[in-house]
Amino acid sequence: MSDTHPHRPSSDEEPSLDGGPGYRPAAPTVLRGPLTALAVVTGLTTAVLAVLVAGGSVGLPVDTELHTAVATWWGEPGRPALLIDFLGDPRSVAVAIAVLAAVCLALGRRRLAVVAVLGPVLTGALTTGLKPVVGRTIHGDNLAYPSGHTASSTALAVVAALLVAGVIGAGVVGALLLVVAMSTVAGGAMALAQIALDAHYPTDVLGGFCCAITVVAAVALLVDRALDRTAGRRMRRAAG
Repeated sequence: MSDTHPHRPSSDEEPSLDGGPGYRPAAPTVLRGPLTALAVVTGLTTAVLAVLVAGGSVGLPVDTELHTAVATWWGEPGRPALLIDFLGDPRSVAVAIAVLAAVCLALGRRRLAVVAVLGPVLTGALTTGLKPVVGRTIHGDNLAYPSGHTASSTALAVVAALLVAGVIGAGVVGALLLVVAMSTVAGGAMALAQIALDAHYPTDVLGGFCCAITVVAAVALLVDRALDRTAGRRMRRAAG
């Protein structure tokens, strides 16, 4: 007797971009709850900082203290800081986005490839749009909050962390640690360079860091949610 039941693909089957059976999520399923909470915390932090620094042209007391600490530790940033700064340049970010998206596709993570493009691009758009709204300046009329360089580096690191977590099948603790650790290393390095070069106040780089985590996490969760619904409708039609 022939089997008339609909095909049930294995968990290793190649996913489709439209969320078909056997999909591989952009954000590991175990991480969706913690990632939502993290996005809320970082989003609120970005907003609170924006209110605190709005319209300012000098650093907050904490900015002065942190800048002094960084200047003491990294008194002559020179080429290393300039190289790190270059990695946050839009051209460098565009290349990094293309490479990261290609790696995601090569590893069968089609949803995450979409996030690899949308996450950093929307992060850059948001940081650019927030600058004139917040109106904080440094060195004259240069808009400062939030730091776009820090945000870009952090956004790429979050996508990379989601990729690693998905490939190795990390549990909730391991996946969350990967996101926090990789974003902190990449965003922290760019943040230190921006402070050492006196291109941003410390609160600018914190705002950029938090903004990136919020945007990339939100994009990943929304992509999964939208394509999960599409997959569900298709599976119901196939089964009916």
